[in-house]
Amino acid sequence: MAEEGDIFPTGLGVAEARALIVTIAQARRVPAESMPLPAAAGRILATDAIAPHDVPGFANSAMDGFALRGADLPESGEKRFRLIGEILAGGKAAPVVETGTCVRITTGAPIPPGADTVVMKENTRMEATRSEGDRVIVMPGTMPGANVRPAGEDYRTGDIALKRGCRLGPAQLGVLASFGMTHACVVQRPRAVLLTTGDELVAPGDPLGFGQIHDSNRYSLGCLLEYWGVELVRHERVRDDPAALRDALQRAGADADFIVSSGGVSAGEADFLPRLVSEIGKVHFWKVRLKPGMPFLFGQIGTAMLFALPGNPVSGFATCMALVKPALDAMRGVSQKGFMLRAHLRTGINKRHARAEFQRARLHCDENAVLWATPHAKQGSGMLRGVAEADALVLLPDGAREFAIGEVVDVMPLPGWPG
Repeated sequence: MAEEGDIFPTGLGVAEARALIVTIAQARRVPAESMPLPAAAGRILATDAIAPHDVPGFANSAMDGFALRGADLPESGEKRFRLIGEILAGGKAAPVVETGTCVRITTGAPIPPGADTVVMKENTRMEATRSEGDRVIVMPGTMPGANVRPAGEDYRTGDIALKRGCRLGPAQLGVLASFGMTHACVVQRPRAVLLTTGDELVAPGDPLGFGQIHDSNRYSLGCLLEYWGVELVRHERVRDDPAALRDALQRAGADADFIVSSGGVSAGEADFLPRLVSEIGKVHFWKVRLKPGMPFLFGQIGTAMLFALPGNPVSGFATCMALVKPALDAMRGVSQKGFMLRAHLRTGINKRHARAEFQRARLHCDENAVLWATPHAKQGSGMLRGVAEADALVLLPDGAREFAIGEVVDVMPLPGWPG
């Protein structure tokens, strides 16, 4: 445990703690790598994606119908056009459209020379003649230029199509493929080691002895990290023994970009982490004015950042969401925008302490498009049920006060919302 005289900041506010973490993490950007598009799904783009050519590369039809000159369209009544050919999507050539003629065209096919308008098939009918061949009767209502997608309608050459830091989902991969790209330049997955500490911890599946509990943090925290795209190098369950902790921390510092630990970080007799980190690494700060999660420690072991989370399951989950995720985003160049949403409280809250607080809550969007947050009945820091049945964490700022029904508060959606 830490002792009087230790020299590092303590008792930071949540916003101050997050800002310091982000500043340090931004200086530890992970490198980029090239990945085939199928393997790049879910990865973070490392560089801006610039359109190498117009998309689409040619004017094309938005409908099945007939391509003609817009100047020839009837202002009223019907008008006959001579059908001189057709062009399909992927077609390589089409006849030149002149006054009074038209070309049958399918969706996506290039607009033939001379044409600038497509009349939908539904607004026409065919007329066959022996002497002049097929005629297309065009009904009124189509405007000149209708149903034509111009070249570059989607992207123009040189456009910044995707900005670095964006996550590559289905639409983003489709954009890159539309440029003819086969690979994407993405940020490497940050490497993490997860340490769960405590003599009371037993692996799931093993029998419980007196005073023992199953190690749930290994799965809740490990799943969070992998959900966020982290490469989990390994997990270690470590006893409350200074030598064992020292060895685990030093090995993790050599093998990972950052370390996440749970437990052993408070001020109890078996909480050795603050003292150990100050001896073998660096403590940036210890303790945050947050409920749950006050004993959080941010430091460094070797070249790896250390996020030492409280052992209580909800405390660890909340601090991982509030303080580890922003660091991970900063390391990968992901924008910090959109970190919070705003919602109305469905029930009032009587907050009686001075620290900021994260309460577990369910989110609901009503028929008027208003987002509501209903705090869960189970708010204890050791009660995972409240997290498992929640959609979000409601942030109640510093200071004791009453929060009224309908009051607007910040909410942090949990992974998978909306699901």
